[in-house]
Amino acid sequence: MSRPGEGEILLLTASRLLDGRIVWLGEGGHWHEAIAEATRFTYEDAGPALERALAEAEQKEVVAIYEVVAKDTQPPEPVTTREAIRAHGPSVHPDFSYDYAPVREKESAL
Repeated sequence: MSRPGEGEILLLTASRLLDGRIVWLGEGGHWHEAIAEATRFTYEDAGPALERALAEAEQKEVVAIYEVVAKDTQPPEPVTTREAIRAHGPSVHPDFSYDYAPVREKESAL
């Protein structure tokens, strides 16, 4: 397991079996598409959380669960390019990336 540095935390990520989308483990053991909803783990807490997530993977319909080191910001920011791309969508024009802003936020921005 990766050990986070100062100002960093661990997140758990997986792929949703139904559609292949990237998901992040959040409160109550629920998986979310938005990294902002991911539970932040210390190095000591990540191991047991990973074990629980792996044990429940089939029931929760997720595969390829592993930990990701991220900066402890809001939302968390993965430290590697690979994980940043997974968290924020494809590395293409912004019109084609994932957008997780709630509908009310989108409407108020217009």
